Amino acid sequence: MKPCFFCKNPDSVTAARRRWPGDRRGEILLWRSFHPLSQRQTPQATRVVSCRVVHTSITAALAAEAATLQAVISGLTEADLDRASPCPPWTIRELSCHVLIGADRIPQALAELADDTAPLITTVHYFRPDHRFSPATNADRIQTARALAARLGGPSAIAAELGRRRRHSIELFASAPSSRTIHTRHGDRMLLTDFARTRVVELAVHGLDLAFGLDRQPWMTSAAADILIHLLLPGGRSDEFCEGLNCDRVGLIARITGRVRLCAVDEQLLTGAGVMWLALG
Repeated sequence: MKPCFFCKNPDSVTAARRRWPGDRRGEILLWRSFHPLSQRQTPQATRVVSCRVVHTSITAALAAEAATLQAVISGLTEADLDRASPCPPWTIRELSCHVLIGADRIPQALAELADDTAPLITTVHYFRPDHRFSPATNADRIQTARALAARLGGPSAIAAELGRRRRHSIELFASAPSSRTIHTRHGDRMLLTDFARTRVVELAVHGLDLAFGLDRQPWMTSAAADILIHLLLPGGRSDEFCEGLNCDRVGLIARITGRVRLCAVDEQLLTGAGVMWLALG
């Protein structure tokens, strides 16, 4: 191996020490810039940084979407909660509790024993029409949300419980390694980051359901919309589809996730462009 810049220029080390007295930042920066071994490791280092950036963006989306929903629920009345939701047979109260339960799946997934031999499932593949939408699973899903709604009661209690579970889930996710794998309650082995994306999807899409059930404008955050656009659309490009369908990004997400009905022509346009259709409740 050829001598590195560091070895051939010892005076540079002395200069660096003068610039940063008391620590070795100058030496470290010089080594990272010029040492052959450091340069060989750059691709791996870039991948690590990239994974952390993705991890951070998902954390931000989870936090923003859950906090926004918590604020909305805390301002509802009993009459609001008793309204029928667009997800029958739930009321707005029961659907809110279903969303609360879904947002709390990360601690459960982290507690499951991991089988490292099982194939990894992507975020898109998680939303597939199999046993997770069977009559038995759906009946359990409905009853669990109803039981929690009956226990919590009013909007203040539901909002407070959502806040508590949100903080716990985000704390666990933010502190976990980017490479961590988990097992879901449906038996899927996933990267924790991919599973966390499913939580963003649940919060954002059911947030649309709640908004429509309350006759309000959707409150989806830009951080959550970014996650869904990149998940659902090829290349994460939305402008051309928004223009073609005469809607904004949230309206586009509502159409792709079945919250707004598409005409046959528009559905064919999106399908032909490679849009990902998720199996959603």
